[in-house]
Amino acid sequence: MQVSEQTDTLRVLGSNPVDYLVTPRVIATCVALPFLTLMCFTVGMASSALLADGVFGVSINIILDLAQRALRTWDIISAMIKSQVFGAIVSVVSCAWGVTTLGGAKGVGESTTSAVVISLVGVFIADFALSYCFFQGAGDALKNL
Repeated sequence: MQVSEQTDTLRVLGSNPVDYLVTPRVIATCVALPFLTLMCFTVGMASSALLADGVFGVSINIILDLAQRALRTWDIISAMIKSQVFGAIVSVVSCAWGVTTLGGAKGVGESTTSAVVISLVGVFIADFALSYCFFQGAGDALKNL
């Protein structure tokens, strides 16, 4: 954004660049990622059931019954929470690097690479922390299955 002087233009017009550029992207990502996670989960379950039925001859009803017994409501809720946190991390880091990019095309490339790496590390650390908080003692419950 700095490369094409868009943030300077917004400041001249009296707008706060963060309110205009960053906030909508962060909110959109935090709202959209839980829906995408749920959609991917649904498509994955459907394709697994169809594959098990078509290739191995296992009834779709058996697959869905086993999935219903194995999955708890908390598993889906925790996945939605984690996806919101991951979306916030990726969008905040990407916007921060995008707004402060300088140096033309070379600077954009370096900022993009840096934002991807930092987002990946941030998501990895957040995944560890959230999994530790959400699933403490979950191993004991798995032994009883």
